[in-house]
Amino acid sequence: MNATEILRFALRGLSANKLRSVLTMLGILIGVAAVILLVAVGNGSAQAIADRISALGTNTLTVMSTSRGSSSGGGLSLKVAEALQDPVLAPDVRSVSPVVSTSATLTYEGSDHDVSSFVGTTPDWFGASNFPVGSGALFTADDEAQARRVVVIGQTVAEELFAGTDPVGLQVTVGGALFTIVGVLDEKSSSGFSDSNDTAVAPISAVRQVLAGYGALSSILVEARDSDLVDTAETEIATILDQKMPASSDGTTAYRIQNASQLLETQTETADTFTTLLGAVAAISLLVGGIGITNIMLVTVTERTREIGIRKALGAPRRVVLSQFLIEATLLSVIGGGLGVAAALIGSRFSIVGVQPVIVPSSVALSLGVSVLIGLFFGGLPAARAARLRPIDALRYE
Repeated sequence: MNATEILRFALRGLSANKLRSVLTMLGILIGVAAVILLVAVGNGSAQAIADRISALGTNTLTVMSTSRGSSSGGGLSLKVAEALQDPVLAPDVRSVSPVVSTSATLTYEGSDHDVSSFVGTTPDWFGASNFPVGSGALFTADDEAQARRVVVIGQTVAEELFAGTDPVGLQVTVGGALFTIVGVLDEKSSSGFSDSNDTAVAPISAVRQVLAGYGALSSILVEARDSDLVDTAETEIATILDQKMPASSDGTTAYRIQNASQLLETQTETADTFTTLLGAVAAISLLVGGIGITNIMLVTVTERTREIGIRKALGAPRRVVLSQFLIEATLLSVIGGGLGVAAALIGSRFSIVGVQPVIVPSSVALSLGVSVLIGLFFGGLPAARAARLRPIDALRYE
């Protein structure tokens, strides 16, 4: 009996009980789709985090205070920010941007929009944060020096308050004061957990005057001259900070420095581990599908015992019977796996728990390969049992 005839017998065996075959393939389908989709969700989450950190600039350092007191009590201050711009002590620093951040409600013609991040800073912040203006203009150093109430808004704020209208030149009320919109920021990619475009940025002098008060800064954004000089710049500003913000009596440092490139590396490693864990959990469903194949094929062998006996009595060799049942099990896995890939590709077009899945090609190939191996491995026991049957015993089976 040639391979074509063996395949034909295998297909006829599967079609003899269509519902059972469909249910078995469904188990493999769910397993393959789960592996591909969960890995895609993990990968999508990792890419979103990496995009957000990269968007901030991998050559940036963020200085934050470890205390909540005022500048006299160890908090960040404008004097500390000015000290970090020393060209002698910190030659590898390109720019320093003091930052105060607070939540605020923007009002325009009776419409309100709550902004979780109303930022007060200097013009250098836009370049360091990789946040260019899309329309209009950025505020200037003179605006900051004069505490002019001007503001640059994000795309989300523009869409919420000024749908279909150019907001540049219009005024919004913030904290009881009027701010004139001078620009709208370019749209930025968001992670799904927070909206980077739901922001507003104004001169730090105006924000402190109207909203935040004159306490400690929220942070200081430092931009290194090059991404290769970030670690050197970090050492330089740490030396200055040690002088300006000495440690407490118990040795606790009054500040901490967040390195964007190190953060990106750490987050990437964490996301990779998370993706691997998701894939491992999903792979369990593939294993369950394989056990299902074993059970179904054992039932099939039992039901077709007399057929096997007749074929062996007519001279069918052991390898033919073995091949037929192996092919049946493998076909169930391959078809189920193929449908699982199709389901995963369709599912990846939709956002899952706020994350846009990004398919990993290797997970598709691996899932299909594993589904074939599952068919061969879990179909091996029933196939071997069928091949070992003695014709006389099989013909006597009722």
